Amino acid sequence: MKKGKKRAKMGPWPRLQKFWDIRAAGNFIGGGTGSGLLMIAAIFILIGKISIAAIIVGAISVSLGLLMVFLEIGRPWRSINMFFHPQTSWMTREGIVVMPLFLTAGLAVFYAGQPINITIAIFMGFFALVFLYCQVRILHAAKGIPAWRHPCLRPYIFSTGITEALGVAVCIPGLMTEQGLWIALTIALTIRFLFWKNYLKNLERDGAPEASCAVFEEINPKVQLAHIIAIVLLVAAWLTQMPILAVPAGLIATATGWTIKAIIVTKAAQTRGFAIPRTPVRGQGKSRVLGRQR
Repeated sequence: MKKGKKRAKMGPWPRLQKFWDIRAAGNFIGGGTGSGLLMIAAIFILIGKISIAAIIVGAISVSLGLLMVFLEIGRPWRSINMFFHPQTSWMTREGIVVMPLFLTAGLAVFYAGQPINITIAIFMGFFALVFLYCQVRILHAAKGIPAWRHPCLRPYIFSTGITEALGVAVCIPGLMTEQGLWIALTIALTIRFLFWKNYLKNLERDGAPEASCAVFEEINPKVQLAHIIAIVLLVAAWLTQMPILAVPAGLIATATGWTIKAIIVTKAAQTRGFAIPRTPVRGQGKSRVLGRQR
């Protein structure tokens, strides 16, 4: 009886995937924030303001994200296989790109203040950009999960990586007083929120599983409030010239992005389910039209 009930529950209907957990989400959290920080650090080098702390924090963040992938694999020693499928796997491409990314990040610290660092910064920013793009494509490649494969998720994942990085950057002592970062974070928060709203609207319009939409509807008011509070704090920091106000704004911006990523990977990852427009028939019975499974 119990087996029959379990089989019926599985059926053709959408269900939450169990293959990726919070450790997999950690890759997108650490990788997105870290690669964004390395891009920001590269820009600062190009304008003559090197931030060793931003480079180190960015590299550590990417490393922690990759460590989460290593821990998530059932047999970690098999993680080396990740490097053998660049023709088909965006995760493989991510793993390949991280090697020159770490190399250029190390060189940027070693040659800090020297003219060659300009060239190094350009390559570091490029590899960080490619790394973040690979992360965007990893989720989109999961065709069986509507919340992941939707094209509107791609700009959101990219924008939140930059926003999270800016949020961390304004908390770094050497960068806290950079008002350009406050402005950039305000703009990034606005853009990310617009991409978030567009993602939710199109996900529901395109018939994503009801459970996925319900998870997003539940957190959406909190996401809106977090963005408003962060932007208000940044405006207050600019009006009062108090850099300390930018710190909680950065923490809120980063924490919100991390939370949404964790929810997308773990709680909203419902499978598509099978499309069965009509009931199967055995013998001379009549088939009937089924409603849409969501």
